[in-house]
Amino acid sequence: MENQKYLDDLRDIRHMMDKSTQFLSLSGSAGIMAGIYALIGAWFAARILDYHSGQYVTLESLTFKLIVGIAIAVLALSVITALILSNLKARKRNEKLWNTSSRRLLVNFLIPMITGGIFALLLLRHEVYGLIAPVTLIFYGLACVNASKYTLRDVRYLGITTILLGLLCTEFSGYGLLFWALGFGLCHIIYGAIMYFKYDRNS
Repeated sequence: MENQKYLDDLRDIRHMMDKSTQFLSLSGSAGIMAGIYALIGAWFAARILDYHSGQYVTLESLTFKLIVGIAIAVLALSVITALILSNLKARKRNEKLWNTSSRRLLVNFLIPMITGGIFALLLLRHEVYGLIAPVTLIFYGLACVNASKYTLRDVRYLGITTILLGLLCTEFSGYGLLFWALGFGLCHIIYGAIMYFKYDRNS
């Protein structure tokens, strides 16, 4: 009986430590919405590529500018949705969205993301277009793995899955848009749904 009390105390201590070091208000619904935005964006990008088929895509071409515009719109919608839904979840948990844990999460996420973004821009500058899709997937996956220490464990598995898709995309470079849709679209929907049913639905 006394041993059970010690175990219960240890569990309580561990729970308190987790709450103080991890950002647990990350919304699964935000992941689902980000995936939907990405799939819609991929669909529009595919239509644009089909319409301009036979034309060489360069940095100055209209096709490239339209695809970049779609990517920026998807990113902006995903970030705004994540902030709104995560803030609602944080309020339900009587927590603040911006705290020490969320700052650690953001810093550890942004280091690989910014590095990957600069790398992708350098690839663009040197016209190595075939590696842009895998590079963005791999570095996004690394960002998720790096940030997962400070949030829900499922983010780590999302990151690993995205890294694997990025490596496959390197081998099959002609299917970059398809792998983007799988990584940023389908994977976000699947892992977002898992996180929603595990953490959000009963909170």
